[in-house]
Order: sequence, then C-alpha cells, then structure tokens
Amino acid sequence: MAAAAVMAALLLRPLGRPSARSLLGRAGVATGGPRGRGGLGRSQVLRKSPKRGVALSAGSFLVYEASKLVSGFAEVHASFKVAEVIEQADYLYGSGETEKLYRLLVQHKNSEDAELLWRLARASRDLAQLSSTSAEEKRQLVYEALEYAKKALEKNESNFAAHKWYAICISDVGDYEGIKVKIANAFVIKEHFQRAIELNPKDATSIHLMGIWCYSFAEMPWYQRKIAAMLFATPPTSTYQEALRYFHMAEEADPNFYSKNLLFLGKAYLKLNNKKMALLWLSKAKDYPAHTEEDKQSSLTSLPHFG
Repeated sequence: MAAAAVMAALLLRPLGRPSARSLLGRAGVATGGPRGRGGLGRSQVLRKSPKRGVALSAGSFLVYEASKLVSGFAEVHASFKVAEVIEQADYLYGSGETEKLYRLLVQHKNSEDAELLWRLARASRDLAQLSSTSAEEKRQLVYEALEYAKKALEKNESNFAAHKWYAICISDVGDYEGIKVKIANAFVIKEHFQRAIELNPKDATSIHLMGIWCYSFAEMPWYQRKIAAMLFATPPTSTYQEALRYFHMAEEADPNFYSKNLLFLGKAYLKLNNKKMALLWLSKAKDYPAHTEEDKQSSLTSLPHFG
C-alpha cells in the first residue's frame, strides 16, 4: 500500500498543474492582450503572420497533450487508491473484522469499480448475518447488498464474483418477499451461479452454491412444488446426486475450504442412504476449526442420529 502511494506521488509531483496560459507561453505563443502597436486586430495579426498561426497550433497541441498526460496520471493514481482499499478490505475479511470491513467499503459505495462493489455487497450481507444485528438492520443490509451486487454486475458483466454475489443477494431478498418470489427467482439465481463457474471454474464457493441450489430443489416440500408448477410450465428441479456432484467438484477445486461444504457432502450422502460416506464427511465437518459463526453451526449440526 505504501509503495503504491509513493509511486503515485513520484509520478504526479513533476507534473504540477500548469495553466493553459503558461503552457502557451512556454511554446512562445502570445496569450491575449490589446491590439498591437500598429493598431492591427487579432484577426489581422493572424492573417499577416502565418508563423504566429503555426505557433498557436503548436501551443494548442501542447495543451491537449498536457491535459491527456494529467488525465492519464490521475487514472493511475485512482487505480492505486482502489488497489489499496481492496488490499485493506481483503485483510479485514480474512481477519473476520466484519464491522470494520463494512465501514471501510461503504465509504466507496458510489465507486465505479466492480471489485470494490461486490466486496461491499459481501460485507453488507456478512454484517446482516451477525447475531448482534437487529432484524430491521438486517433487512436493510440485505436489500443494500443486492443493490451493490447489481451495480457491480452493471460495471463489469465479466466479473465472476459479481455474478456470484448477485445470485446470493437475490436469494436473500427472496426470504423477505415470500416463497413465490423466491421460487420465481430460482432460474435467475441458477443462471448467475453457472455464469460465475464459467468465468472462474476454480472458484469453489460458486460450485458449492450451485450444489446448494440443487440440494434445495431436491428436497423441496410438496406444497412448494405445487407453487413452482403454477409459476413455471417447467418448474426448477434437481436431485441429490446432482447436488453431491457439485459438492465434490467444490472440494476438488479447493479441499477443506468450507465447513458447510463438508456438512452438505454428509447430508447428501445421508439422503442417498450411504451412511458410511455420510459419517465420513459429517465427522470432517464436526472437526473443522470454527472461525466463524457459520462454522460453529456446521459443527453443531454435523452428527445427526442415523436411526
């Protein structure tokens, strides 16, 4: 971060902010004033002095080039600043400093940078998930997160993380808008998870979330299936086998990356009546080091009775 700031300062220092007048003056160009001694107007001077016209053209060119240079360095400086904020944000995220992370990123909510915006969507959602967050605040944060994710996607449609967090946030908003809306959004959510995987096949989280989507529709209760059938000619469906495939793909992409993936591997095997494999993965979930509240919950629910 310090290196970026120093580099930006070194790049910008020699430029200063010369005015158009000073640049024209350095080029040997007169910059205005009354009529000359001979009583000639400006147009007369230009007509009678082609060299002066050439000088003016050269001066205008210098002004244009200088403005381009200053603009270019301003963009470089801005990119250094974004990189610094992202570095700080990733450190805070890795340290589990959810509230500090949100306070840092919300200052940049009007940013045009997709990388900042999807991180702000994630931070807003994470803050909403904290047990210390009130129900009213949680609702507000969930809707804010969706807006930030949507903006990130608008700024860069090729950003896999923007697709991933847009899908997550749409799903969260569905919890407040009823089962019909949640089911109606199902295809949109699936589409964005699949797009995230296409853009980054190594992102274990996107693959895991696609597995969660499959698992959710595989175990959908009968009354929800009826609602889905009313909303769609071909309602969304899936199987536990398909969910299991995604959970294994996620584990292959990044082994032991997430307690919940271990938990759902075990749960999927249980649904398929493979108790031996279920016990293997549920035991791994139970023994997973708990860094977050979600890890603790995964550990607590990882060993159900087999009956």
